[in-house]
Amino acid sequence: MKAQRQPGWRRPLAMAAQLRRRMAEPKRLPAPFVVGVNRSGTTLLRMMLDAHPELTIPPETHFIPEVIRRANHENTRRRLIRSITRHPRWGDFGLDESALRARAKQVRPLTAAGAIRCFYELYAAEQGKPRWGDKTPRYMRAMPRIARALPEARFVHLIRDGRDVALSQRERAIGGEATTMTAMAERWQRRIIAAREGATEIRAGTYLEIRYEDLVGDTEATLRLICELVELDFDPAMLEYHRRAPGRLAEMDRDLDNAENGIVRTATNRLAAHALTTEPPTTDRSGRWRREMTAAELAGFERVAGGLLTELGYETGRDRSPAPEGAE
Repeated sequence: MKAQRQPGWRRPLAMAAQLRRRMAEPKRLPAPFVVGVNRSGTTLLRMMLDAHPELTIPPETHFIPEVIRRANHENTRRRLIRSITRHPRWGDFGLDESALRARAKQVRPLTAAGAIRCFYELYAAEQGKPRWGDKTPRYMRAMPRIARALPEARFVHLIRDGRDVALSQRERAIGGEATTMTAMAERWQRRIIAAREGATEIRAGTYLEIRYEDLVGDTEATLRLICELVELDFDPAMLEYHRRAPGRLAEMDRDLDNAENGIVRTATNRLAAHALTTEPPTTDRSGRWRREMTAAELAGFERVAGGLLTELGYETGRDRSPAPEGAE
């Protein structure tokens, strides 16, 4: 009598087949994925990396997790490509859908990784560059999933002082949104902790934390660290990113329908949110909280996230002792 196979026996076989395919694939050059809480300077870093003669970073993609999900459940060529070309942000990339489909036809079988690489490689070819990366802040919550699909992914987690993040988020809020400083502190802390937890699930040496304040205060040294992570020679052109930033940001000069939270973002709003990347970096953009936060707002933020601020090396209000009596 034949022995009956237990339910789930196909899963180990599928995993083994996937491992064999990966081992047979050529070694790919690392691809930087810039992640972080919104308003942490990720677009600034995108412009710096994109200024490198060999590397291009497209506008935010947002569709990578969906492509991976579809590949796991509905692995059909048409649906994988549609999850890219039917995404609301497809219009930002200036690509021809038929060109993407033609490229995808050359990949058999078309896996999630294959479909994703087809997109990035087509975009890089259009930009005249051999290498690509990504800048989508919210991928900080999907790092393990992306790392499993794209072993070449290297994650650069850009962290900015949460108090400055909160002020910038409040300044750029659309749709009449009003959030308390305490709620913003909770969100900032929760997302950074979640990203760090996700980083423990990916291969060592593929995750790097960078502080925004270091990026603008010691730009070249910080960029050299990132270049080392992704096996890319540093190029001085990265320091001149602001000269070409206006042309690169023009890709976003269109209204974004069906955006996150159901809010339509106008072209004006999108461009204004990234205007500072057209200027040389300056540390004057850091430490806004000292000038702009009320004592109550500062106390509320630090009551929630003071511990994480300290862990990350940021000064808190309680760190500053009062001046001696009579001192000015």
